[in-house]
Amino acid sequence: MKSNPNFSGVIAPVVTPWGTDGAPDLDRFVEHCEWLLEDGCTGLAPFGTTSEGNSLGLDERMEMLEDLVDSGVDPKRLMPGTGACSVSDAIVLTEHAVDLGCGGVLMLPPFYYKNPSEEGLFRFFAEVIEDVSDDDLKIYLYHIPPIAQVGFPLSLVQRLVKEFPETVVGLKDSSGDWSNTKAILDAVPNFEVFPGSEVFLLDGLRNGAAGCISATANVSARSIRKVFDNWQGPDADQLQAETTALRKAIQGWPMIPVLKALIAHYRQDPGWAKARPPFTALSEEDAAKAISTLADAHGFKLEFAEAA
Repeated sequence: MKSNPNFSGVIAPVVTPWGTDGAPDLDRFVEHCEWLLEDGCTGLAPFGTTSEGNSLGLDERMEMLEDLVDSGVDPKRLMPGTGACSVSDAIVLTEHAVDLGCGGVLMLPPFYYKNPSEEGLFRFFAEVIEDVSDDDLKIYLYHIPPIAQVGFPLSLVQRLVKEFPETVVGLKDSSGDWSNTKAILDAVPNFEVFPGSEVFLLDGLRNGAAGCISATANVSARSIRKVFDNWQGPDADQLQAETTALRKAIQGWPMIPVLKALIAHYRQDPGWAKARPPFTALSEEDAAKAISTLADAHGFKLEFAEAA
């Protein structure tokens, strides 16, 4: 791990609540972000996959980010998703985040056209960096080939870091392939690497990772944080085993709908269960089963009143 990382620890890709009109519910969003920081998150990554980020318009993303900063959340703890298929959209979102003082941005590759050349991907990021042209810009590459089908081969990561060492500073690896994460950690020193699942958190930390950026941190940050805080202690493997078991149980249901169902149940706020098409909410039967299974098998419960 870098001696002085820009980001480290447990970062949540924040789920997006929707209002009765189908627009993002800004009050619920800010409230949840504040609770996540109270519950153990060291940072927040809104507008990623779990956030239904690619179902949000540019204006919606920018308004939500402005509201979050205006609410008093330290922008240095924010790593908003600014990746887009259009380089011009990526520039707009990235420049906006930098202007607000965000500590970094999490950038998908342009993912609509499949099998782009490595040169084409390099030029996309180079154009964003050169157009934003700000020393405060810190980019975290978002590698999620199971969803995007376009990723960051190691050779491209190394080239971007070599060309823009003060700007391209980290990567979220949501490949689900530990060997890929390990290869990046071994090949790119002083790089802030975050596994996209807490399942790989302890192995990551033992090999120089900075933490994890995980969907389930929306409901289990406290458990994940115990692994991060105690990874060199005698209980590290046991803490990791417990965290892994909870993660695997949660991902037995569709991730975004189940996270929202859990939040809706424990907040006693049915509106939280809403999703924006093409996603749909978990059925009442599945939601009830998830809630009871997690409570019975893992003692899972959310205490939202603690952040009030």
